Amino acid sequence: MWSSSRALSFDLDDTLWEVAPVLVRAEARLTDWLSEHYPALASLHTPARAKEERQRIMSETPERAFDLTWVRTESLRRLAAMAQCPPSVADEAFRVFHGARNEVEPYPDVYSGLARLAERFPLYALSNGNADVHQTVLGPYFKLGVSAIQAGAAKPDSKIFDYLISRVGVRPSQIIHIGDDPVTDVQGGRLAGCRTVWVNRHQRAWPEDLPRADAEVNDLHGLSTLLIGA
Repeated sequence: MWSSSRALSFDLDDTLWEVAPVLVRAEARLTDWLSEHYPALASLHTPARAKEERQRIMSETPERAFDLTWVRTESLRRLAAMAQCPPSVADEAFRVFHGARNEVEPYPDVYSGLARLAERFPLYALSNGNADVHQTVLGPYFKLGVSAIQAGAAKPDSKIFDYLISRVGVRPSQIIHIGDDPVTDVQGGRLAGCRTVWVNRHQRAWPEDLPRADAEVNDLHGLSTLLIGA
């Protein structure tokens, strides 16, 4: 099954690192920065208020909801207007958030797993989030990072997989997409014609209503054994 594979694409959040603590740190970094430079905006930009504003924006503009950078920046822009701060604050604030967003702590198996896999396959990142893999500590392992923002669509939409396939220059069946989410990663990759591997780090049950991935592993050690051998 795997002998014809020519490239691996990886989801990022919760596949290569746990995303929740990353977002908590990034939000804290942003709050500290706003408190120092724009206290009026900081008083409005509480976690609950900011989340509510982002959800409102996504509901109002579903055609742009995949662009999490725009959604977050637009929410900051709206709150800045309420606080009578200049619109440029939104872009400054997002840069602060994004810097912290890329300060990730990979799971223990990731460095050695990617290193081994990169000896055999070119590696690509394919993410709905707005982390930039080449601004993280894992950047050197990847040839290219593709985001929903670049592709104009988010997983499981085939458009994002098609965008990656066009950049890689191989047939869909020659790409193995690897991720933690049964719908966005496995179902999305399968419908785009890719092979799929589910990274099930927490021994979750597979959804009964979905076709299973081509393979299931617990971590990247298991993935490298699956694709390369012991």
